Amino acid sequence: MSESTPAAKPAEAKKAALKQDYRTPIARARGLGSAKSGVGHFWWQRVTAIVLAVLVPWLVGTLVSFVGADLATVHATLAKPYNAILFAIFVLALFWHAKLGIQVVIEDYVHTRAYEIALQLLVTFLCVFGALASLYAIGRIALLA
Repeated sequence: MSESTPAAKPAEAKKAALKQDYRTPIARARGLGSAKSGVGHFWWQRVTAIVLAVLVPWLVGTLVSFVGADLATVHATLAKPYNAILFAIFVLALFWHAKLGIQVVIEDYVHTRAYEIALQLLVTFLCVFGALASLYAIGRIALLA
């Protein structure tokens, strides 16, 4: 091991002063951390929210029109291509939005890594299963009318 001499200490302090970072905290933070992948997540959450905000009034109106209708009328209405497509878009946006929202909650509030991974996998599985089951039901109604 080499020992620092008293003369070397001022030289090291001078080098450290030269390497001092004069950037602002925001400049040091740019391009780092969750802003690289979190922005896409943020925007997809907003896009699915807008899609849901547009489709919920249509869905409520469609469901209200079923009040007092017989099964054949409901089946015929749901079997129309535009209704089936809008229902499919609604289901996809709903489960995607739910998955993104629950993912954020898990990331923020579950602090044990094993639980976090297990919950993320469970949420992904349940959302995919729910979306596929819903799409199957919509397809079955639309194609077997």
